Amino acid sequence: MVLKEDDLVLCTVKHIEGTTVFVKIEDNEEGNIVFSEVSPGRIRNIREFVTEGKKIVCKVLRIQGNHIELSLRRVTMKERDEVLDRNKKERVLEAILKPVLKEKTPSVIEKIRKEYELADFLDKARENQKLIERFVSKQEAEVLAKIFVEKGEKEKEIKKIVFLKTISSSGLTDLKKILETDKAEIKYLGSSRFAVIVREKDFKTGNVKMDALLKDIEAHAKELKVKFEVK
Repeated sequence: MVLKEDDLVLCTVKHIEGTTVFVKIEDNEEGNIVFSEVSPGRIRNIREFVTEGKKIVCKVLRIQGNHIELSLRRVTMKERDEVLDRNKKERVLEAILKPVLKEKTPSVIEKIRKEYELADFLDKARENQKLIERFVSKQEAEVLAKIFVEKGEKEKEIKKIVFLKTISSSGLTDLKKILETDKAEIKYLGSSRFAVIVREKDFKTGNVKMDALLKDIEAHAKELKVKFEVK
């Protein structure tokens, strides 16, 4: 992937040195974030925002040769959710292809990348077997088509709307901390409302997971003096 300014990228924090955070970008390039681009306002403890090994969504500020400057604080929650959702779908696609295509998986993924975003291909391939046949044999496509359908049928979605509001000067940072989770998809709906989406194979497991997640969100909101309500 050729990066340009304002691109959104998924990164993994490598280490923190002085006032700079060094990260590995998803396509194996490296970049850095100065503390002023981690969060607005004064940072007392940088590890409240980034720690080694943590995955974060950043925006490309400047590219000078091999030097890539990034920002964490300029990424909106909506942008973050979109990147994380895209990344999740890419991993799902690879997990579907690998048992069938085995060692051919990387080369097939590269062929798909030349024509589609992987996340878009996953959605379209679930509805159109002919699309899959463009990249693999007909026999492989038939097997994959069944898996695409099964995966789509098995996943149940539980959705809750929560209201979070704060007048604190660190409000955006507080909301990011409250809603940071790898257990659900969270989308900003506007007017201090957020959709919390849990996907599981059955509703019972999904509801248990949702209840636990909402309790965690409520506890973090109370700790940071943020108004919380489930709509």
